[in-house]
Amino acid sequence: MDDNRQQQYQEALSRMVRMETVSDPDGNNDMDKFNRFHELLKELFPNIHNACKIKEFDGSLLLRWKGTGSDKLPVLFMNHHDVVPAGEDGWKYPPFSGEIAEGKIWGRGTLDDKGGLWAMLQAADELAAEGFVPERDIYFESACTEETTAHGADMISQWLKDNGVRFEMVFDEGGAILHEPIGGAKGTFAMVGVGEKSIVNLKFTARSRGGHASTPGKNTPLVRLGKFMAYVDKHQVFEVKLAPAITEMLMQFAPYMGRLGKVVEKADKLSPLLEAALPKLGATANALVTTTIAFTMAGGGETVNVIPMEAWVIGDMRCSHHQGKEGSIAAITRAAKKFDIEVSVLDSGYESGITDYNGSAFSLVKEAVRETFPDVDACAPYIVTGASDARYFDRVCDQCIRFMPFKISDQQMESIHGINECLDLDTLIPAVDYYRYMMTHA
Repeated sequence: MDDNRQQQYQEALSRMVRMETVSDPDGNNDMDKFNRFHELLKELFPNIHNACKIKEFDGSLLLRWKGTGSDKLPVLFMNHHDVVPAGEDGWKYPPFSGEIAEGKIWGRGTLDDKGGLWAMLQAADELAAEGFVPERDIYFESACTEETTAHGADMISQWLKDNGVRFEMVFDEGGAILHEPIGGAKGTFAMVGVGEKSIVNLKFTARSRGGHASTPGKNTPLVRLGKFMAYVDKHQVFEVKLAPAITEMLMQFAPYMGRLGKVVEKADKLSPLLEAALPKLGATANALVTTTIAFTMAGGGETVNVIPMEAWVIGDMRCSHHQGKEGSIAAITRAAKKFDIEVSVLDSGYESGITDYNGSAFSLVKEAVRETFPDVDACAPYIVTGASDARYFDRVCDQCIRFMPFKISDQQMESIHGINECLDLDTLIPAVDYYRYMMTHA
């Protein structure tokens, strides 16, 4: 029976991957390809489509599966259907081939996020075919702009708010099941996102009176920008703090960390020590406890022998919850002023809340993982450093969880938005069973 399920599952997901649904960063999407993808979803999952009332928002979808009439608040399951671009170079199999080989399914979107969308709808379709009706309303949301403008999630969440819909729980993509998620944690953990860092894009501009390159003065615009970036790279510009969710994450890891675990298990009592140590343990550890900024673009100057009157760099800043957007902007602005550099905010992003890891939503995820992935050692909360559509649903819910029910390797984690994105075939059945548990026990 499992062989038949896996065969059916891999073929369905392969068909979804083969449909190229790259979203345009400027918002000028080709709606025909998204409409064709919607038709494929109806073909693959007819039972849940027949059971739901469907509303479309410029290529993004909201489905409502009406419950039996309970007075409980509804729940929402989310996974997006747009993907990032994929060049052909370096791929073992073409990125939109949906190739099934080497015990994996290959292609753009297998992990981010058509795999999650497939598992979610497959579970719902099976339950609907069996005659299951949820006790409370279940909504499904799938946007076509998650990788770009987030317009779909923004619009849908606002529409829900305007229409008085609130959810008890929201479940989106995010963390996954990883082995040794940080160095020394010798176990397998479900990494469950309980919030995400907000993103602020900033422009840093240095100006001068220009002049001929043959008689340069000191601290020209490019030099000042270079000094500024070197300063930020070397110094701890932002506040460092161990958030409660990260403290809990470390304490979940502690039993699997040998001698080091004796220290980590006291994370709640040793915060100052860990706050001093974690930023020195690498980029991932640093991102858990502080705001970060990456300088990603630069420009200035029009000819080789003229000192530019203006030069600039752009920074992508991911803000910690304890310092927030405004505090982080103020901190980087103070650093920029040391070098006579102007700061302007290009995009201030959308801040997310933090879900209580002792709450009903996190508890339900733990139960579902325990039932469907029995070899997982623990569920650990963490703060997602990337962005998801879930942040917009803080408007209508106090518990937004970010988790993909897939076991993935370090290589697969690196393939997200990279080359050779793939998903193991043997994680397909547990993923569907996870969503079945979530929907029948919500």
